[in-house]
Amino acid sequence: MKVSLIITTYNSPDFLRKTLDSVQAQDRPPDEVVVADDGSGGDTSVVIDTFARGAAFPVLHVWQENQGFRAARIRNKAINRSSGDYLILLDGDCILNRHFIADHCRLAEKGYFVQGKRVHVNREAVETFNKDVANSFSCLIKLGLKGWISNTHHLLRLPLIFSVSNRKLKGIKSCNMGCYRDDLFAVNGFNEDYVGWGNEDSDLACRFFKYGLSKKVHPFMAICFHLWHPTNKGLNNENIQLLQKAIASDQYSCRNGLIKATPV
Repeated sequence: MKVSLIITTYNSPDFLRKTLDSVQAQDRPPDEVVVADDGSGGDTSVVIDTFARGAAFPVLHVWQENQGFRAARIRNKAINRSSGDYLILLDGDCILNRHFIADHCRLAEKGYFVQGKRVHVNREAVETFNKDVANSFSCLIKLGLKGWISNTHHLLRLPLIFSVSNRKLKGIKSCNMGCYRDDLFAVNGFNEDYVGWGNEDSDLACRFFKYGLSKKVHPFMAICFHLWHPTNKGLNNENIQLLQKAIASDQYSCRNGLIKATPV
């Protein structure tokens, strides 16, 4: 199975460098990395180019002009450029446990998409947190005892524990999600009507459910570490209304997605 890792980023070159360092350290590396860049400046290009020169797999940089938060659009552009049978979606402020890609591959199953979990790295630990810390259980325990990371129950890796499945929108996060390419194209990817932060990932999951997929969750596999940073997040009314419309609809394919519907 060919795996494409799609990493979304915007003007966070230091975080992206840490993310890519953790990709390089994977036990089972991805078959390609596609960086979905929502309008970053030149510093981000330098990070990606440096990483690409040392990578043993193709690295693509897909960029769009900065016109505000357009995660749905840049993810679709990156998905269209990717070539994997299985796609793992990740945000460029997350550091991976070294088993991350292998775990996603192990959890991949027809009829499901995988919703990964994340440990939150608090403000106090962000500067020194890196791939080495992410793969040192003793370091992680120390940070947990200090209260510098949260969701610490995900620190244990227990692959023999059974995963669970459901069709609930609660807990949907596209910062750590895996799905088959065919399924993503069947629902036409992300709905690009979502502009501004929030709900584009829940909309995708909602349409996955209508298509017939279930969400697979494993609390002790495919874990990433989300780095704290200041945010300006706030759901806008348009995105809330779009999600409500998607929930009420019986359609699983959006019109403004990977393939654009021809206006009638």
